[in-house]
Amino acid sequence: MNPLRRKVYMVAGYNTVSMGTGRKEFNPKKERPGLEYYIKEAGQGTLKQIGGAGNVDECVIGNFIAARFNKQANMAAFFPYIDEGLRYKPAVRVEGACATGGLALMTGIKSVLAETADVVLVVGVEVQNTVKAIYGADFLAAAGWFQNRKNGHAYFFPGQFSDRAGAYFEKYGREKTRQALARWYRNAIENARLCPTAQEYHNATKDLEAQGLTEPNGKSFVDHLNVFDCSKVSDGASAIAIISEEGLKRVGIPLTDAIEVAGWGQVADDLTKDPQDRTALSTSKVAVEQALQRAGITRDQLATAEIHDCFTIAGVMAIEAMGFAAPGKGPDFILEGKTARDGVIPFNTTGGLIGWGHPTGATGVHQAVTILEQLTGKAGDAQIIIPADKPYGLSLNMGGDDKTLVSIVYRRP
Repeated sequence: MNPLRRKVYMVAGYNTVSMGTGRKEFNPKKERPGLEYYIKEAGQGTLKQIGGAGNVDECVIGNFIAARFNKQANMAAFFPYIDEGLRYKPAVRVEGACATGGLALMTGIKSVLAETADVVLVVGVEVQNTVKAIYGADFLAAAGWFQNRKNGHAYFFPGQFSDRAGAYFEKYGREKTRQALARWYRNAIENARLCPTAQEYHNATKDLEAQGLTEPNGKSFVDHLNVFDCSKVSDGASAIAIISEEGLKRVGIPLTDAIEVAGWGQVADDLTKDPQDRTALSTSKVAVEQALQRAGITRDQLATAEIHDCFTIAGVMAIEAMGFAAPGKGPDFILEGKTARDGVIPFNTTGGLIGWGHPTGATGVHQAVTILEQLTGKAGDAQIIIPADKPYGLSLNMGGDDKTLVSIVYRRP
């Protein structure tokens, strides 16, 4: 793959609170902030760090499905609402189901590479606590091939990944895999407790692993996953600035406060087809391989990874797709503590989708913000050790059932 034609950096990350059940201030019976509130908070949070709207050349907003949850489209036109200085600037909205945030990042990266912009403001947002969960599940089914909706589970995507978990249990064994899913849940919540914006920040459960081992009940939910195996319904936004070397000088941010985009993989598979192997994330594997190849590194040079654990079983299979464990050995990798914050490669250091939350259009952007904070030493209580010989981080953002994928490798300059 050709090297990048110019250097691309990310700076000035900002996350709103990931709001929903689990936060003390969340009350489903009380009026809550709307879509525009989260967009403005996140956008202004980044603008304040880069010297204001006057430094921005282009804008990108990632949002999956506000037209259903919020009866709102034309999302790009919210940028002047963030700041009058963004009025008349080029703006675009992108969508790719749960990979929307990653696609928003890629759109900004490509604008900088195309030299149409030196500073791109990227915002990802979703507000989903507007309808009952069963109706939301119907909206979210649009991330898959909707022709299959009539044949799918009432909770469509939990059903899809429950089927994956069932296939994995059958092929590789249930007991150890369920233990690994519970450990993944425990790690997610423990990491979220270190991040004040995380949805599970207030979680005070003492025995998380026992809770994670709650036996699934197909009569009330799905056959092979319990509710703790699932990311929650979330409202929130994340923002970041994607900039060139010239942009860095313009906004006055030093290299020590930036991360460099070293490589990426952006791929898609046929939405109309079921997975050939339900125990493997084959499209994720291709995306990660492309990202590492473009960056010119191996997985062993990664200090941390933010991966798309929409369900705990997705975490297991992502480990295998990334090549850290052979097929069927992902549970061992987790149970040996290798994904923990003091492990071989800490995963999802602020909780991931299960712990931090999953405001769909914001998730990919949140992953980048987390890696920016970690590689620049600004993650607060959630900070991990970044070894000098491992200056890289990787994100993996998945849309649908392993259909739209964005993986990005970041480097500490």
